[in-house]
Amino acid sequence: MVEFALPANSRPVAGKTFKAPAGAKRVKSFKIYRYDPDSGSNPRVDTFEIDTAACGPMVLDALNKIKNEIDATLTFRRSCREGICGSCAMNIDGTNTLACLKPIEDVSGDVKIYPLPHMPVVKDLVPDLSVPYAQYRSIEPWMKAETPPPPDGERLQSPEERAKLDGLWECILCFCCQTSCPSYWWNGERYLGPAILLQAARWLHDSRDEAAGERLDALDDPFRLYRCHTIMNCTNTCPKGLNPAKAIGSIKQMMVERR
Repeated sequence: MVEFALPANSRPVAGKTFKAPAGAKRVKSFKIYRYDPDSGSNPRVDTFEIDTAACGPMVLDALNKIKNEIDATLTFRRSCREGICGSCAMNIDGTNTLACLKPIEDVSGDVKIYPLPHMPVVKDLVPDLSVPYAQYRSIEPWMKAETPPPPDGERLQSPEERAKLDGLWECILCFCCQTSCPSYWWNGERYLGPAILLQAARWLHDSRDEAAGERLDALDDPFRLYRCHTIMNCTNTCPKGLNPAKAIGSIKQMMVERR
């Protein structure tokens, strides 16, 4: 479970309750965080009673139903519905995950939905991810090589070299791990966080990349890398089943081996 910290210095007050329609067969309550910084109002939690018999099976289906049929002002990100884009990352039932992959039936009792924790809120369930994306740019996430590519083909890897990227390339930058990490909560402007360090490991382990020394130099900092204390929230919450803590450990091992 990931502790949720409010984006404002106030606890949300009880908001509106939207009752299920008459004749609803299978009612489930969705308690959803609502906050519009431009309004000047405190955050609140609205309750939506949904007939899950007339709704798709995932939490994202319920959110779409609420926005389309009940309250068009509800704001959240979504796109692919397949756990590929990472847009619908949010805190559901106390855990960071993707709304499109979270079955409603997996939640006992009310479904409590909040934005990703410890991030400024743009509106409702939409966090401001400007800082993580700036950190992502800072690691220069592209292949860097001085050797020109072969004139008659692509840069090749052996199956063994390619296998080293498994568990790294699949990251969709949903930032579920990033916003579940207490070290990132406390040092978010200096510590790169698990999502970004996993991306850094992806390039450090790529046999085609020739900038490992340069990349390690950029990470060799008391905060950028070494604020990781192996709490493991990142690995426990990743909706893609990846292991950012292991990736961070591999970077630390590379640091030791080059000295």
